[in-house]
Amino acid sequence: MSSATPSRVLMTSKLNPPTSRAAQVPRAGVVDRMLSASAARLVLVRAPAGFGKTTAMSQCMTRMEDQGLVTAWLTLDDADNDVSRFLWYLNAAVSRLTEDGKDQNTTGERPFTSTGDAALDIVARLSEHQSAFALFLDDFERVQDSAVLGLIREIVEHLPRRGQFIIGTRNLPELGLGRLRARGQLLEIDARQLRFSMEETTDFLIARRQLALTQEDLLRIHDRTEGWVTGLWLASLALEGHESPETFIERFSGANQTISDYLAHDVLALQSEAVRRFLLRTSILRHLNASICQALLPDTDAESMLCHLASTHTFLTPLDSDENTYRYHSLFAEFLKAQLKAEHPEEIPRLHQAASQWYEQEQRPVPAIDHALEGGDYQRALALLRTHAAHLLSQGRMRLLSRWFSTIPPEHLQQDEELQMTWVWALCFTRGPTEAIEMLEETRLEESDNPAIRPHVMAIRPLTLSMSDRQEEAIEVGERGLPELPTCQPFADMALINSMANSYSVMGLYNKGRQLLDGARDAQGTHSSSFNVMYSETVEGIIDMQEGRQRQAAARFRLAVGATRQASSFSQANGNAWAGVLHAGAIYEQNQLDLAARLLHVYGPLARDVGLPDHMLLSDIMLARIAFTKGEIDQAFRILTELEHLGHIRTLPRVVATTRLERSRLLLLQSRHDAARQELERAGDRDLWQWVQTLRLPANDLEYLELAEIRLDIATGNADRALPALEKELATANDEHRYRRALKLKLLKAIALHRGTRLREALEQLGEVLHVASSEGYLRLIVDEGLAAGTLVQLFAQNQKESNERSDPILSGYVQSLLDAFGPGLLEQAASPEPENTLLDPLTRKEIRVLRLLSEGYSNSAMAEKLFVSDSTVRTHLRNINSKLNASSRTQAVAIARRLGIV
Repeated sequence: MSSATPSRVLMTSKLNPPTSRAAQVPRAGVVDRMLSASAARLVLVRAPAGFGKTTAMSQCMTRMEDQGLVTAWLTLDDADNDVSRFLWYLNAAVSRLTEDGKDQNTTGERPFTSTGDAALDIVARLSEHQSAFALFLDDFERVQDSAVLGLIREIVEHLPRRGQFIIGTRNLPELGLGRLRARGQLLEIDARQLRFSMEETTDFLIARRQLALTQEDLLRIHDRTEGWVTGLWLASLALEGHESPETFIERFSGANQTISDYLAHDVLALQSEAVRRFLLRTSILRHLNASICQALLPDTDAESMLCHLASTHTFLTPLDSDENTYRYHSLFAEFLKAQLKAEHPEEIPRLHQAASQWYEQEQRPVPAIDHALEGGDYQRALALLRTHAAHLLSQGRMRLLSRWFSTIPPEHLQQDEELQMTWVWALCFTRGPTEAIEMLEETRLEESDNPAIRPHVMAIRPLTLSMSDRQEEAIEVGERGLPELPTCQPFADMALINSMANSYSVMGLYNKGRQLLDGARDAQGTHSSSFNVMYSETVEGIIDMQEGRQRQAAARFRLAVGATRQASSFSQANGNAWAGVLHAGAIYEQNQLDLAARLLHVYGPLARDVGLPDHMLLSDIMLARIAFTKGEIDQAFRILTELEHLGHIRTLPRVVATTRLERSRLLLLQSRHDAARQELERAGDRDLWQWVQTLRLPANDLEYLELAEIRLDIATGNADRALPALEKELATANDEHRYRRALKLKLLKAIALHRGTRLREALEQLGEVLHVASSEGYLRLIVDEGLAAGTLVQLFAQNQKESNERSDPILSGYVQSLLDAFGPGLLEQAASPEPENTLLDPLTRKEIRVLRLLSEGYSNSAMAEKLFVSDSTVRTHLRNINSKLNASSRTQAVAIARRLGIV
């Protein structure tokens, strides 16, 4: 079994709720609350360890299944912070929901998709699922990875009406709970609801555990535990064999951790020496079966011991009854490990070594390396890494490699240059290029005479320079290594070729980039990997996009994303993000906003982890525009604020400046001209933008300082001043074959002519734009300019209808698609009569506040959230506003309010 393919035992343990005698305790009150929350997208069961979260969720799951709902379960662990691994298991759980309980991935026989494709597929399958379902995620506090949390946020946001997530966690997860809470889509169950009542305590200890306790004993133990479920369970185990319950209860400690430690001591003390020895020495294992336990304790009948512990329910939870696999209760396991360390520290290395050897024999190198590191056997871990690191690197398991290397003392790596180089790669794709270069210089690998190291050094240098927006230096350094290709390191060779081809394209050296990629294809022949196809198609797609071949670029991005769909295991995650963001951009251009948002929520976090400036900008700016279009104005500006902050942290001034340009653009769409001008001034580092203009950067092809200044001039009534600047920019764009940019500039020119009351010229200019745009499928390039562009398109359509000339049916259909993309606001504006300077009745302060938010583009739900009122209250305010302003639509109300100076 490969490290990337989970065993059936592990799959079963994660995809089924754990069972124990404690789970038999009915929690009817809590479960009833969960079942009655049908309107909640998310049920959050949050409490410290041992409060019965899993029990309540398991019982809720059973009740739901009895009612005919489809359910699935996933127990999380620390390893699920590897987004690729998490997606494997989440996909298996979702398969149970969407395929009527059939789980096609539990065997590991079907090739798994890439990370980005799997995530997108999961989001789509759940959002489109029509039947009622519930997905349970337990031990959610184990997950801190931003990409995993972002994916869960996206899934919850797009759940259908009858879909629900039920999450058990110790901590408050970063899942946008405030938004769900404001919408009434969140049910929160905490320790107060999960604590046992006195009646439940009595029923549990007397009726179910059949302990001989007095009422006073019950009151005291309930008070001491404060209804803490695990405390009561552990106490009941200790009391079973205790000669003096009164004495035991008297010595009962108050703090939760103290209780667990004390009871574990007491329970452990009641076990035989053989059982005690077995418990302590197997506590290092995450999962127990007879084979691995026998490897740790060769002189013990491990199978019989596990059967004994299972029959006595001594903190052992069965994972798979067929294969006799178990795990310890997490609190008990932690205590046992602490006891082992205190009593027999000398045995810990041997035990981990035995576990590591067992996993190695099972051909599972990942847990084998884990145990070697946990046991402090760095030499064994290094030996395993020497065998498997290159394969894991080619799979893109950067987070895993980075975690391992960070735990190995540096002195153990000093003599192993190849592993040091692997660590540099892992750092580059997890912590960014700065730390990777620092490690490269610290290890002095550039001075190595090892022929296996030099290709990696030649590749990593230009790659990190390119990722840091230093393209000229990247080319200068990379060209020194190109003559030495091919080398003995295919991974490094392709990394160099891909980064150099990209740098060439950024510098406008399109032919050199294409020649490099073509040469690599010819050299590889039929051995070309999907990873390499993805990169080369993406780079060529960027060139096509900037030269105005939008349909061809979209096809290349689609091919690039699809190239990794047949890749096995978890590989190509980072590369898939490289292609995925651009593919999402092509989908966005077609005005498929929901699909584009799903893609971006999958690929965006991966691109940020890798540290690609253009992909970070493209992803978050598109998400901000989608939010703005939907009236989620605060969300749009929040996205931009976070992006700007990330630019500061990563020391990427272009990211900061471009984000400010986009914020200025949104402010212009809100008619907040002064604020837009101030934001533009903050972005106006002339030296930076002069440098940007020398490059062909995807994120700045349509957004740069000069264009933003032209847009501001047009919006603020300075169209005549904007026209000469437009002519200059147009000439430059055409000379440089930046035909997509030229199309945008022609659109702005048409708007400027219209604002300057030169309608005939404006319509002629717009006609040129629309003919090209219709052939290449551009929509958002025009729609993103707002109602100024929409009004002009509408005038063009009316002019076409009134003309006696026979119209082009393809162009007419395209123009109608454009009008549809602008939305109903454009039609309302056209149909609105000239507003009168009258106010039938004074507006209240709250109505003025609603009107101002309406003028800024907020949707009803966004206004409700901002004003802390319901959607129906907002609708009532809008009806009152229309009545007082004598308006027939939202658009007309805003127009009248602006004329009256209210907004």
